[in-house]
Amino acid sequence: MIDLKLLQKDFDVMSAKLMRKGVDSTLIKNLKTKSEELKAAKAAYETLQADQNAMSKEFGQLMREKKDVTELKAKVDVNKINITEALELQRVAQEALESIAMSIPNTPDDDVPDGADENDNIEIKKVLTPREFSFAPKEHWELAEQNGWIDFERGVKLATSRFSVSFGMGAKLERALINFMLNFNAKRGFEEVSVPALVNRTALEGTGQLPKFEDDLYKIDGQELFLIPTAEVPVTNLYQDEILSADALPKKMTAYTSCFRKEAGAAGRDTRGMIRQHQFHKVELVALSKPDESDKIFEEMVACASDLLTALELPHRLVTLCTGDLGFGAAKTIDLEVWLPGQATYREISSVSNTRDFQARRAKIRFKDGKENTLVHTLNGSSLAVGRTLVAIMENNQQEDGSITIPEVLKPYLGM
Repeated sequence: MIDLKLLQKDFDVMSAKLMRKGVDSTLIKNLKTKSEELKAAKAAYETLQADQNAMSKEFGQLMREKKDVTELKAKVDVNKINITEALELQRVAQEALESIAMSIPNTPDDDVPDGADENDNIEIKKVLTPREFSFAPKEHWELAEQNGWIDFERGVKLATSRFSVSFGMGAKLERALINFMLNFNAKRGFEEVSVPALVNRTALEGTGQLPKFEDDLYKIDGQELFLIPTAEVPVTNLYQDEILSADALPKKMTAYTSCFRKEAGAAGRDTRGMIRQHQFHKVELVALSKPDESDKIFEEMVACASDLLTALELPHRLVTLCTGDLGFGAAKTIDLEVWLPGQATYREISSVSNTRDFQARRAKIRFKDGKENTLVHTLNGSSLAVGRTLVAIMENNQQEDGSITIPEVLKPYLGM
């Protein structure tokens, strides 16, 4: 959630930042109205409370002087009722403001480039040179079917479209990739954790998936439980509503989970193959840090994901997302896009974001900073999306006869 105190203190600056993120001006005006209503409700309550304190002091003085307090007592009793009503009005105003604020995205960092969509993202650098083929490279679904690694039709038979089944070396490679990624991340200081695949509404509100993106989530009928869209949700919320010691930070964690998304907003996109599935495997990086350390950890997480791709000998590039392509909770994001020769283009395989204190404010994750409790900064990133990594391995390592060579770093995980 955005800082509502900062919003009230400097509305023009905050609204300008939100407009860079594409927030509708009407919504911003509504936010201002609710903010002013809360400010007025607080002022009214504080005035009544000050009157109550003054009358209480006067009441004590009259009692000591043994004077008649009947009239003053009547005023005090009326004022108590007014205070109760004012406190309720303040509570209602606070809830109204927070209800709107829950649907407001994070403000972008000042150095995030302005832009409308992914076409305005800025390339930072390319890593490794794509291989030149002496033949026309196939796309991953052709290679998967030819080698018997992935069966898309049986996925549909078991569930519906955008589900698949892995067989033989395809299944083994997925498991090898998961273990390799977790071990790689552990060597970079990320502690492995295993978390539930189901979370409650509070957890999803904490990381910003709710209330805005409920249509993209799979909900358990009759329960306030949802299948996770990413391990970012349960791992970040491990410390929901807690106050950590300063010495405990930074907390750097990595987790493997299956992830589930309806992809309601992606109708017609990547309907074939493994790029956009309803269920997919992913290894995630999550960090909680002190505010002055989050930029450094952000760079560490980007480097970790990039070095992982390099170890797998997969050409990729790093891209800074513009304001129009930035996620709901992100203040800054760098995407890693892997080269897919079958499509002759780079496709996203990892997205590393610094959310600053946006998620921490929603999830109430703080640390003891001297005598004060301060919000942590939270960061998250894919390291990596397993299915897309398998796709990249198939397409980049294909041979003219359709066979696929295995990256050297994965051979020990396959007993090769």
